[in-house]
Amino acid sequence: MTATAGKSANGQMAYHAGLSAEDCVSSDYERRGFSVGWRRWRGTAGEIDLIARDGDGFIFIEVKKSRSFDRAVQRVSPRQMQRIYTAGEEFLGQTPRGTLTNVRFDVALVNDFGEVKIIENAFGHG
Repeated sequence: MTATAGKSANGQMAYHAGLSAEDCVSSDYERRGFSVGWRRWRGTAGEIDLIARDGDGFIFIEVKKSRSFDRAVQRVSPRQMQRIYTAGEEFLGQTPRGTLTNVRFDVALVNDFGEVKIIENAFGHG
């Protein structure tokens, strides 16, 4: 069964729009010299859209796609931020330095024109 099997037409469109937005964001980070090593990393706490290397540390990236940047940023809830933070801790548990690793939580916004806006350290941790 494929990832989109059983989804409605709107659900499939949203799924593919999300993948496209992640591609745009991944390209943006790589243009700036970061290596995106994980896409849609899933742990027991939830999923992290993108994880990039930042020297010896990591950047956990939540990607939000909407018609405008303002609408996209409104889709990041405190509950979702906590879930991503917890998933990040789980990811770090698999690394040599664990939670002593330097990390940053970014939110990457993508509008209908494919433009990307990065909010670095959006969760105030790291």
